[in-house]
Amino acid sequence: MPRLRSTPIAPLVRPSRFWRRPAARWLAAALLVALLGAGGFYARHTVLLNRYARRAWATLTRGGLTGRERTPLLAGYSVHGIDVSAYQGRIDWPEVARHAVRFAFIKASEGVRLQDPRFARNWREAQAAGICRGAYHYFLPNRDGAEQARLFIQTVPLGPGDLPPVLDVEAAQFHDVALMRREVAAWLRLVEAHYGVKPILYSNHGFYRRHLAGHFDDYPLWLAHYEVDRPALPANKWIIWQHSDEAYVPGIRGTVDFNVFQGSYAALLALRVPAHAAGATAR
Repeated sequence: MPRLRSTPIAPLVRPSRFWRRPAARWLAAALLVALLGAGGFYARHTVLLNRYARRAWATLTRGGLTGRERTPLLAGYSVHGIDVSAYQGRIDWPEVARHAVRFAFIKASEGVRLQDPRFARNWREAQAAGICRGAYHYFLPNRDGAEQARLFIQTVPLGPGDLPPVLDVEAAQFHDVALMRREVAAWLRLVEAHYGVKPILYSNHGFYRRHLAGHFDDYPLWLAHYEVDRPALPANKWIIWQHSDEAYVPGIRGTVDFNVFQGSYAALLALRVPAHAAGATAR
């Protein structure tokens, strides 16, 4: 029998002296945690970070956004609209109207004291440009609903031909959901009584599903739901879909919310405040 030869065993590879140091191991762990944290932050705030990246790129290459950027219209819908506030700055409404924007909801008020500083200008110029206009109030759940309704009524000269008033309910700073719903109901009731038309309720999909669904079904719903092919709610549950909060429309420097109305333009016009509305005011 031939003699077996033993094969020498290679020595184990030992880590370098650097990685044997406690400080180096702590540094590696910290870097790993930082990378995981950065990845999680990006995943959670992708839309916002991409928006800032586009603005930074526009600033570096063109000196800033020009107000000529344009987002393609959402296919499958014929009635497109925007909603704006002081955040959009000075708006060229005739230019906006030339780019298939048929309706606009304009921020009027927030909470019990804040009136949007650009509301009056936007309200006047949107109508002059031939855009069907409406106004909305941003609801603060920790403030009295009746006081918030009074602020909106004092701010908005809603009249025949305008779209119904809108209550934007999405702020989550509350402790008692039943109390929040009561204050929302108070706003809706008082505003409807004043203008003689049923308000529209606005909310995002997650907030609506958790806190509002089943409690305000008598009110038309304007639903915000982004990065989906269609809203998760059935079509008979909503009338307006805010499908993007980072669209571009010529005439506005920067991003703006993009919406579609579920129906024809004639159906949108049918929602407007009628001439016989109880609280309709002269424009």
